[in-house]
Order: sequence, then structure tokens, then C-alpha cells
Amino acid sequence: MRDHTKLRAFELADEIAMLTYIETRNFPREEIYGLTSQMRRSAVSVPSNIVEGCSRESQTEYLRFLEIAFASLRELHYQSGFSHRLGYFTANSFADYDAKLLETEKVLGALLRSLRNPNSLQSKQPNSLL
Repeated sequence: MRDHTKLRAFELADEIAMLTYIETRNFPREEIYGLTSQMRRSAVSVPSNIVEGCSRESQTEYLRFLEIAFASLRELHYQSGFSHRLGYFTANSFADYDAKLLETEKVLGALLRSLRNPNSLQSKQPNSLL
């Protein structure tokens, strides 16, 4: 069993979940069952799937849950951009939120690549990603 709290990807995913709840508080009331709900579900799915994957014994299952987490992260990224185009984010808050999403995608993507092909990235990536 792996310790999810040692993963930078988990730390960032947890931050994204918190930021999503904070940002969506200001969304229009009519979005409570629309974008607000969907973004919150996507955001919580990311760290939740990382945690569940870490609890799995097999590498294959671990990888599968990380892939699900990454897919939820990409879904959230689209939803946030869509929300921004609708005017639900302020320019400053969106810039910060989007930067955090990109950082999380890069870190989680690097973790996935390292697990899919551990030999090719061992010399390029620090062990802190694993």
C-alpha cells in the first residue's frame, strides 16, 4: 500500500478541490445543479481517485485510478474554462486557478508516465514524483 500524502500530485489535487469549492461559491445560483455541482464532483474525484489508487495492491489498479484522476482533472479544466467564458470567474481568480490546474496536470501526468515506463524516466525525474 502506498502513502498518498507523500505524493506531490495528491497535494496539488487536494488544493484544486479546495479552490474549486471556494471559487464556485460565487457562481450564479442557477448553476447550483449545473456547473457548480459538476465542477465540485470533478474536483473531488481527482484526489479521491489518487487515494483509492494508493490503497490498491497491484500496480495495474494503481495506474488505472491515477488515469481516472487525470481524466477528471482534464474534465475540470474544460469546465473551468467554460465557466470563465460565461463570466463566472474574475480574471485574477481564473488566472491563479488555471495555473494551479496546469501544474497539477503536469505533475500527475509525469507520475503516470513514470509508472507506465519506469526505465525511461528514472534518470530524468526525481524520486519525489514517485
